[in-house]
This record gives sequence, structure tokens and C-alpha cells, in this order.
Amino acid sequence: MMGYGWGMGGGGWIAMTIFWVALIVLVAWLVRRTLRDSSDRGPGFRGDDSGRRETPEQTLDRRFAAGEIDEATYRKMRGTLRSSRSSGPTEG
Repeated sequence: MMGYGWGMGGGGWIAMTIFWVALIVLVAWLVRRTLRDSSDRGPGFRGDDSGRRETPEQTLDRRFAAGEIDEATYRKMRGTLRSSRSSGPTEG
């Protein structure tokens, strides 16, 4: 006769332990995946899952192609980027 409080045998305890460990691992994996995916969608995210961010030149090209900026603004900003890249970092 089984006593109260220890109603399942050794196999039941093992199965229950495996279930809870698997559940905790699944929840941890889902949380990690969600946090990693949301952090990838910061500024400059291109949306193609490549993990790369746009360079300033690519952003400017995309905005010009989409019609967000006119040609004069595009050329002015492109020149500014080009000159800032060639001059390098300066010490103050």
C-alpha cells in the first residue's frame, strides 16, 4: 500500500524532473532569442537578417533613391561625408 505524500515511484519523479528542466530551458531559450532579435533592430537596421548595419553612405544613397532628399542635398551631404572620412579623427 502506498502512503500519502510519496504517491509516485522513481520513474514518475524522473519524468517530472525531465519535464521541468525541459520547460525551463525552453523558456530561457525563448527569452534569449527575443532579446537578441529586438537588439538587432536598432538604428540602421536593414531588415534582411544579415546582421550588418548600413554605413552612412548607404543610408544617404537609400534616402536619395527613395526620394526623401533632393539631389542638391544629396551631393552636399555626400561631400561632407567624403571630406570627414579623408580628414580622419582630429585631436582637440
